[in-house]
Amino acid sequence: MLDTAREVPTPEGIELSLRLAGPVSRALAWLIDLFLRLVVFGVLGVGLGMLGKLGVALMLILWFGLEWLYPTAFEVWYGGATPGKRSLGLMVLQEDGTPVRLSASLTRNLLRAIDFFPFCYGVGLIAMLLNRDFKRLGDIAAGTVVVYREPATRHAAVPEAAPVPPPVPLTLEEQRTVLDFASRAGSLTQERAEELALLAPRLTGTAAGALARMRLLSIANFLIGRGA
Repeated sequence: MLDTAREVPTPEGIELSLRLAGPVSRALAWLIDLFLRLVVFGVLGVGLGMLGKLGVALMLILWFGLEWLYPTAFEVWYGGATPGKRSLGLMVLQEDGTPVRLSASLTRNLLRAIDFFPFCYGVGLIAMLLNRDFKRLGDIAAGTVVVYREPATRHAAVPEAAPVPPPVPLTLEEQRTVLDFASRAGSLTQERAEELALLAPRLTGTAAGALARMRLLSIANFLIGRGA
């Protein structure tokens, strides 16, 4: 699969890592959604077909909704993913990593009419292969990306402590170092953990030994938002 990762900085100074989905996984998700739409249309169409001309009109409305509103409804109100995308662990986000907005979802889905040309998303496939973020034209216009849904971040490895903000601004690398220390603290001897804590005097100040270790753990708890 053609997949890659992109780092997206946030206003809070944290980098989000988005693992972008390539054309193969997205095509499979589209096929699953197509099958589901055909099943729904077929089941409901049997009953509507008995209503004569009214039934035909309702079937056209039903197909319009399934074709154009189905993906938008799931992307906006059900976690950024249609059933097909969800089954493959994909989701739609804004390119800054925030949840997809209604206007963006409508734009990217309505422009599928252009991406589909000349057939089977030929234009969309070419656009994706030429774009470093695998965006089809609809994604480019809407400012969206399709990414793999990462499992929820678990912070259980960081021992609990009263959250305390760092005394000085930390770079992203420094934040990661503090979190790495905290996540490993449980597997280190107390002496070794205290020795490593003393290597960060900017954060521990004049504290020594167990107090320095606890101060780093408190800062790590603040960085992960525990107790917020």
